[in-house]
Amino acid sequence: MKIKLLAKNRKARFEYDIQKTLEAGIVLKGTEVKSIRTGQINLAESYCKVDEKMQVYLINAHISHYDYGNINNHEPLRPRRLLLHRSEIRRLYGQLKEQGLTLIPLKIYLKDGLIKLELAIGRGKKLHDKRQNIKKREAQRDIGRALSEHS
Repeated sequence: MKIKLLAKNRKARFEYDIQKTLEAGIVLKGTEVKSIRTGQINLAESYCKVDEKMQVYLINAHISHYDYGNINNHEPLRPRRLLLHRSEIRRLYGQLKEQGLTLIPLKIYLKDGLIKLELAIGRGKKLHDKRQNIKKREAQRDIGRALSEHS
């Protein structure tokens, strides 16, 4: 099983407290696949949504136009349907409605020639939570520096 990372949502782990991750397929057009394979995708402002028909969509993910595409090139910000099992979608829908959680795309990658998306169920962090994370990270960095100086 070969996995090649194509894009990553770096802000997601800083902005959200991740509780669970899952893998989903994406319904794409041909020019979108070619653009993604060349790394022309941005997940920074994207999110996922479950609608009333029990379908999950990736919203606001920017996939650039394919350079060698013709007049049938795709729209960069169109909503893209995600492929999950019906039971997974029902579980997600219940969690998102009851507990006030959010569905966030973490990364997009190639797995055995197929483009997959890693989703996370998370809760938005408050400002003080983010500050605590920064303090922990700086403390770890200082400890690492102190240990490397003594070695």
